[in-house]
Amino acid sequence: MKGKAIFLGTGTSQGVPLIACNCHVCTSSDTRDKRLRSSLLLQINSLNYVIDTGPDFREQMLRLKIQELESILFTHEHKDHIAGLDDVRAFNYKQQRSMKVYCTENVETAIKREFHYIFSAQSYPGIPKIDIQIIKNEAFNISDAIKVTPILVYHHKMPVFGYRVGDFAYITDAKTIAQEERDKLKNLNVLVINALHQFPHISHFNLEEALEFIADIQPNKAYITHISHQFGTFEEIKKLLPPHVEVSFDGMEIEFEC
Repeated sequence: MKGKAIFLGTGTSQGVPLIACNCHVCTSSDTRDKRLRSSLLLQINSLNYVIDTGPDFREQMLRLKIQELESILFTHEHKDHIAGLDDVRAFNYKQQRSMKVYCTENVETAIKREFHYIFSAQSYPGIPKIDIQIIKNEAFNISDAIKVTPILVYHHKMPVFGYRVGDFAYITDAKTIAQEERDKLKNLNVLVINALHQFPHISHFNLEEALEFIADIQPNKAYITHISHQFGTFEEIKKLLPPHVEVSFDGMEIEFEC
């Protein structure tokens, strides 16, 4: 069964360009240097699944003209990954159902704090309707035929889930990944991994760490995402990568086997 992954956003928490920044990356005319907050769309069996609804979720759905959304998977609870959840209202209305949301208990706590009005006993007309499915570090299905395997990574001390579907894996906001989690990534065709920039960071892989991780996992193809303006332009980053590793950009599409 074929699937398609589409990068909805490939930028870090502030996106690229940054507000009030005039660096050569933020002022680049290359459309590949315009990065919304990191998010991914999976299209499988004509159904759409989104990983993370950051602040740009509305714009991302409009840009790809997404008409229906099956469910949402969250990696972790930081604002640049959950802040756009309110805009599932449009899908609630069109599809006449609640939106199924897969997340950990930590993410559920954050959602109930940030979007408290969703859960109020006095339900206000027009609020988002979501159906939270708590997941743990074990495989689960998002449909009868689609198995998802969480990959537990650490964003400094915060647990984050990457996800493997078939021969494709998507990992963002990783700094530490234990061996037992790396073992879940054997025989990958495509790996997507975060690489913030070239110098060290407390909670993200830099380029050196990302390339070391890719060399350890040995996918056939790898893509870096969650990219800062401090990394450089698309063309500058491209020159730093080995042949089997590419720079992702918003709108890029990848096919994979489920």
